[in-house]
Amino acid sequence: MLRRYRARGEVTREAATMAHVVAHGFPAPAVFSAEGTDLVMERLHGPVLLDAVASGDQDAGAAARVLADLHARLHALPARSGAADERVLHLDLHPANVVLTERGPVLIDWTNATDGPADLDVALTAVILAQAAVDPGQVYARIAREMLTEFVAATGQQALPLLDRAIARRAADRSLTPAEVGLLDDAAALITVTAR
Repeated sequence: MLRRYRARGEVTREAATMAHVVAHGFPAPAVFSAEGTDLVMERLHGPVLLDAVASGDQDAGAAARVLADLHARLHALPARSGAADERVLHLDLHPANVVLTERGPVLIDWTNATDGPADLDVALTAVILAQAAVDPGQVYARIAREMLTEFVAATGQQALPLLDRAIARRAADRSLTPAEVGLLDDAAALITVTAR
């Protein structure tokens, strides 16, 4: 499968991160080539986790545990930087970025990946779920709330230490509308209540 970027340079960083995690046994698409703005990688077959939950083929609680397990497995890997206090972070690990393949769940879209504190990655997933849960126009609000509850239970209070940093990062996401950014305070409050 070909993924083509508009901006040059990003493809190399994303490809290197994917190659790193795959080499350590993490379920991500294999990279076949990365040059210029083109990233050629393994084509995956299967529904995304969000669609499986929405269709009733996957329980929301079980789906949240899949997210928590992917975090735990990813954060067990050594950081590319080699820093002992850092881990590989995906920073966009949510149900629409997990493909349910025959070999199991595979995490896609490594555009935001970097090294850093694992708690930030977990907090950002909680923020994405909570933001959908508090959005009155979101068709997946109920599912997102169920997933958030189970995700927080599976990760303990790991989302809390860097919650403010995760909220700030999400607020700076240029793909969000002002209305979506306006939901972040309510999302943070929901996470805090759910985690305590």
